[in-house]
Amino acid sequence: MKFLNKLERKIGKYAIPNLTLYIIAAYVIGYILSFTAPAALNFLTLNPEAILHGQVWRIVSWVLIPPGNLSIFTIIMLYFYYSLGTSLERTWGDFRYNFYILTGMLSTVIGAFLLHFISGTSAYSGAFSTYYINLSIFLAFAASYPDMKVMLYFIIPIKIKWMALLSVVTLAFSFVQGNWAIRVAIIASLLNFIVYFLSTMNFKRVSPKEVHRKQQFTKAVHKSKVNIAKHKCAICGRTDEDGENLEFRFCSKCKGNYEYCQDHLFTHEHIK
Repeated sequence: MKFLNKLERKIGKYAIPNLTLYIIAAYVIGYILSFTAPAALNFLTLNPEAILHGQVWRIVSWVLIPPGNLSIFTIIMLYFYYSLGTSLERTWGDFRYNFYILTGMLSTVIGAFLLHFISGTSAYSGAFSTYYINLSIFLAFAASYPDMKVMLYFIIPIKIKWMALLSVVTLAFSFVQGNWAIRVAIIASLLNFIVYFLSTMNFKRVSPKEVHRKQQFTKAVHKSKVNIAKHKCAICGRTDEDGENLEFRFCSKCKGNYEYCQDHLFTHEHIK
């Protein structure tokens, strides 16, 4: 976090405001190309081998590849991600949100090249897209506002943390069942969320020493609550803990809040 603070002071003025809108606009361009010139999309994918042979625009152009076919459901999801992204941008600020998104994109490019060098082929280039980066926006929002409720299918109210948990389970299943391209794409694209989660998590709260301290504190508070008496006689000092049949009353003639048991209520000397 200190590193981000220093970096923001130096280059924060170059942050792109309303970055989520530009991401959605890139998808719109991609959808237009898919209808007007679908073959052109093949020249936009993140293909490390093609990049090494001079097609350097692919380092950036892959963000134009839209997430799936255009449908009503896709439009709803894009609007949903736009709402989440703009909310995060207002919460974190332009620079930190830019850093989060660009980290996900950069790690995706690095992951694609690593897979290419290890496997010796770019046949898996289609696995790298902005799908998991969009998912990282959703996970970051869920981590920031876990108890916020959304209307699932515009009908079912559900806390966003449960939707995020379902997404994580689905990701884990895809990671186990998928090939190495899917696994690298998931890790690379979600690296920004992993870094964000680790940097904001308070590990001291889950350390054995801290857990033991909290348990001891809870026991002490509970014990003190049990032993606190509600009534106490100002003469003999007896409390309601000394007997179930004891009765206590305040004296209206004493100056101050003095309480007496039944044996001293009428026999004590009034305090003036």
